[in-house]
Amino acid sequence: MCGITGVFAPGRDAARLAFFALYALQHRGQESAGIAAADGGTIRSHKEMGLLGAIFDEDILSELSGHIAIGHTRYSTTGSSIVVNAQPLLERTELGDFAFAHNGNLTNTDDLRDTLAPTTVLQATSDSEVMAKLLVESKGSMVDRIKSVLAKARGAYSIVLCTQNELYAFRDPWGVRPLCLGKLGENGYVVASESCALGTVGAQYLREIERGEIIRVSADGLESFQTETQETPSALCMFEYIYFARPDSSFNERSVYMARYEMGRRLAKEHPVEADVVMAVPDSAVAGGIGYAAESGLPYIEGLIKNRYIGRTFISPDQRMRSRGVHLKFNPVVENLRDQRVIVVDDSIVRGTTTPRIVALLREAGAREVHLRITSPPIKHPCYLGVDMATYDELIAANYSVEEIRRKTGADSLGYLSLDGLIASVGRRREDMCLGCLIGEYPNVPAAREVQSTPA
Repeated sequence: MCGITGVFAPGRDAARLAFFALYALQHRGQESAGIAAADGGTIRSHKEMGLLGAIFDEDILSELSGHIAIGHTRYSTTGSSIVVNAQPLLERTELGDFAFAHNGNLTNTDDLRDTLAPTTVLQATSDSEVMAKLLVESKGSMVDRIKSVLAKARGAYSIVLCTQNELYAFRDPWGVRPLCLGKLGENGYVVASESCALGTVGAQYLREIERGEIIRVSADGLESFQTETQETPSALCMFEYIYFARPDSSFNERSVYMARYEMGRRLAKEHPVEADVVMAVPDSAVAGGIGYAAESGLPYIEGLIKNRYIGRTFISPDQRMRSRGVHLKFNPVVENLRDQRVIVVDDSIVRGTTTPRIVALLREAGAREVHLRITSPPIKHPCYLGVDMATYDELIAANYSVEEIRRKTGADSLGYLSLDGLIASVGRRREDMCLGCLIGEYPNVPAAREVQSTPA
């Protein structure tokens, strides 16, 4: 789920642009962040654990001089959350140095690690470093090396890479994780995980980087190299629409906000219920809640106010604070909830640990009835492609029926959006999406329970 960006901006401070692009992508990862910048001769890098704003200041950014930069904000899946796994990674080849940042998760990491030279030293524990070392040990130009890695690596990977004088971006042949391209002024370019980052730095959205495509930006301009993808299905992660992406982003000209609004609207058609008000669990379900209210004709209210800084701090609460659980993250608006029959729209139920606490919190605030409505189908399968989506034992929908889940959450009723309703809301063909966590069919995983990847 990590956020990545790459900037090529002649005559401008690329690291500063990368910093603000990463700020727009901070929702994709809060464990660590880093920026590497190149000035045509030297690559300088800085990365630490924590949030972007706590890591970088004017003094640090001023040291990252150059017109090329890449940045990364991390959410760990493979490789533990320690500073050695923070990115960008710096590597050295006979072609020169390069910096490397990755969003996604490889499914054949162990096999790839076995192909590295016996003398290769791995300092990190992530699949990203294995991929970077493959580039080091490949032959030919950087484009040739990337093509070689694309032919070997399985799983999800969107990559930004910079040498001393060039910016590269490439995407796996399935297109699981997003990556888009924008124009910056007359001769500059920006790539980013989501289009919202382009607008933040004043870049004009051009298009999505195609699956299997390699982009190179240099003093000569932008070049595109396409690898073979005819035998691999398109497979953008459906959870980008359901939860990950910021609502002001878009993929292939489909607004994430409007997709979520439509999910809520269709959910109201599929699972109507007599109630007084509709609310959403902030923030990712807000558009779905508004859509549900519009279709049902019921008023939309704010039932919970989210503390957006809880969960993004490295100060642990003491035991008495932890026992309050969801109270740390949400405060109920009692005046909107008292004596009301409330429809609560949320984007998903994964482990089923938070939802019962939310239902209980709403009842404590005076809600007379609580009806749960979920803008995705039940999540019954783990994700092997870059999302920390638990195991079969942990996934509540893999082990219990909808009615059993309703009883466990304490809700008066529970309704999930159908798979057909979800696909119709997104506006893409079913065969163009990865639906692995919903239906157990993965685009590039040989056997769901035999994935060779070091667990997070």
